[in-house]
This record gives sequence, C-alpha cells and structure tokens, in this order.
Amino acid sequence: MKNYSRYISYLSTAGMALLLTACGGGGGASTGSLSLSLTDAPVDSADEVVVEFYGVVLQPANGPRITFDFTDRCTLDPASCQIDLLKLTGGTSDLILDNETVPSGQYNWLRLMVNATQGVRDSYIVVNGQEFELRIPSGDERGLQLNRGFVVPADDTADFTVDFDLRKSVHDPVGSSDYILRPTLRIVDNADVGTLSGSIDSSFFAGGNCSGAVYVFFAGTVGAPDDEDGVGGGPDPITSAIVPDDGAYNYKVAFLSEGSYHIAFTCDAMADDPAVDDDSTVFSFLSETTVSVTAGADTNYDFPPAVP
Repeated sequence: MKNYSRYISYLSTAGMALLLTACGGGGGASTGSLSLSLTDAPVDSADEVVVEFYGVVLQPANGPRITFDFTDRCTLDPASCQIDLLKLTGGTSDLILDNETVPSGQYNWLRLMVNATQGVRDSYIVVNGQEFELRIPSGDERGLQLNRGFVVPADDTADFTVDFDLRKSVHDPVGSSDYILRPTLRIVDNADVGTLSGSIDSSFFAGGNCSGAVYVFFAGTVGAPDDEDGVGGGPDPITSAIVPDDGAYNYKVAFLSEGSYHIAFTCDAMADDPAVDDDSTVFSFLSETTVSVTAGADTNYDFPPAVP
C-alpha cells in the first residue's frame, strides 16, 4: 500500500504558515485529522485500470481551498503515483492521505487530481493483454470531483474511502483505440461501514454461460432494480461485485454504509452496457432480496438455488 502523504508538498511554505496561523498557530481555530483511501468495485472486461493521481484538493465550506500536491514525487517516479484500481477490490484500499491536519468543520467537496495526457503513459487500461490509453474527460483540467460534503471533527479523526465503480465508469467508444473513464464515485465514512458477502448456488452456473455479479441498491428506492446505465428506467446500483465462475461462486461487497439494501444477482454482467438501458432480452436479474448491513460487521447472504 502506497503512502503518498510522506511525499506531499502541502501548498507552499508561505501557504503552510498561513494555514497553521488559521488553525491554531495564532487564531485559535480548531483542527482535525483527515485520512483518505481509494477502493473499487471491479470491471469484468479489463486486466488493469491504472490511474495516475497527483493530488487532492479540498473545499471547506468557509475558507480557502486546501491542496495536497504529489507532483514532485510523480515527476521523479511516475509509477509511485499510478494506482491499478482493479487491485483494490473486496475490501482492499489504498491510502493516499494519512492523518493530515486540516481545519475542522464542514467541507463542500473534494477533487482527486489525475494525469491523463494523450501520448503519455500516465493513465491506461489493459484489456486482454493489450494496453490502451485511458482518457478522462476534463480530468487533466479540474480533476475528479466528488460533490458530496463531509465533516472533519475538531480534535478528532475523519477517515473516508472513495469508491470507484469501474463497471459504470469505463467506456469503450466505437471507432476509437482509446478507452474513456467517466468515474462514478461515492465517498463513505469508514466508521460507519460494514461488508456484505456470501455465495451463489452452483445451479445458476450450470451450462457455463453465466457471467455473474451481485448488484447493490438502496432499499426502498422507487422503481424496479435496473442495470448499469445512468440513462433512466429503474434505479441504478450504487455498487456491484463480480462472482467468479470458479466453483466457489463467492462474492463480497465492502465499504457499505450501515443501512438496508436491496441486492440482486444476474448472469448477464458482461452484457451490461453502462451507456445503454439494456432491455430484458439482454439483461435480467435471477434472484433478489433485502438485507441489513451493520457498521463494523459482515452481513452474510447466500443466494438459494434457481427456481425451475
């Protein structure tokens, strides 16, 4: 696990002095500690999805933006800033900010700053052993912005994880040799998360034609559960988990905030086009239920045999 915080050039020397003054060096304002990690819900059509991160920008509700800049480290050793998101699944995460002191209070948004320059091997995707450029629209200019607010408590620690749902985010445009990453991001408070795991009955995989995945929806959402599309129809899943056809048929979904969820199993994961509202001839769910996730605990649900 990389720890970028050791290499952070935090604002500038003058900026740091101003921040310390604002946060207690002279003004008495309170501070807290912020940690930030990355994780991923995997995509089933790629071998690697590598993104180069060179900084994090925070916007307090009251106050100037705060920038953590990894540029110097990335320039000296690009590989140290490149994260293969496909390795961050099933509860694995990569720490990019480690207990950094920041002003306490409400924050409106954060940005993950990325490098995705055409012709430069910074962000890329590997599919069936072949490497392609990974384009991130507007990513070079304004980063990947997460608009959900969060709070850093005074004299305490805030520990968050940002989840990349690559199954929604990676697009293979027709007629292009590049892939496009339009990230679907969510942020969770690690103090309030649990996991969901279990197995799928082997009967669903009989015949060898099942591309399995478990989709997770907020319970009580209006409309029938839908595929990954973002274009209408029913509610989209908030995350998903691939079920490998390996004889065990296990799944695990991590970093779920405490609460109720509707979960659904499909054998059509590979056919789910995130840019299209697939109809029932292409995509369908074979089994569904509602579960409750408890913070700090693992909720287990095993999908029963297929109904004849």
